[in-house]
Amino acid sequence: MPLIPEEPQIHESVPGPRVAPASGHAAATPRPVPGPGPRPVPMRPGRPGSNRGPATPAQRTSSDAARPASVPAAVPSKVSTTPQIQLIPASEQGALDAADEAVDLLFDSGRAPGEVLVLTTGDPHPWAAHELSFGEASYWAQHDAGDDVFYAAADAGRASGRPVVVVAVNGGADDAVAQLLPKAMSRAGVLLIVCGDPQRINSMLTAGV
Repeated sequence: MPLIPEEPQIHESVPGPRVAPASGHAAATPRPVPGPGPRPVPMRPGRPGSNRGPATPAQRTSSDAARPASVPAAVPSKVSTTPQIQLIPASEQGALDAADEAVDLLFDSGRAPGEVLVLTTGDPHPWAAHELSFGEASYWAQHDAGDDVFYAAADAGRASGRPVVVVAVNGGADDAVAQLLPKAMSRAGVLLIVCGDPQRINSMLTAGV
């Protein structure tokens, strides 16, 4: 069931502007529609990895405004409904920036950092690469803690599901990505956001996604 960028599959009760395909610039990344039930909570912590070791590699090029923080109550672990799917048009080179923007907007909507998992199909996210430099034990310990956004490769079998999964299609062969998208969807509790080239993604989506 291919996705249509101009008509993202969103729940009719979820607020948010309709997304039109961007021209390829990360700065023009459409704003994603956050998952259902935004709830206000205390100020969110900083980006993962910001309080250890050398400065975390920059994740965004645009200036960040002060952002409200996250959500409380975790979504139930057993979700019987199919997650909503949203496609954010972005070039392969701009997919990571689009994913970062999506995460920030999810925070704005009231999502807690621990509710979000970001997956990459190509090169690892700068945060993941930075944290892996301290060793896999430390890296996966942060995943197991579950109190902050976690960044991993889309084929990382150890990454468990979260209410919201953001996928940056920033590389990888078509057949490999086509297999990773259904797996990413199975990890999403209520919302799956896919950032990448709409034509490429639609051509790879299976009837079950």
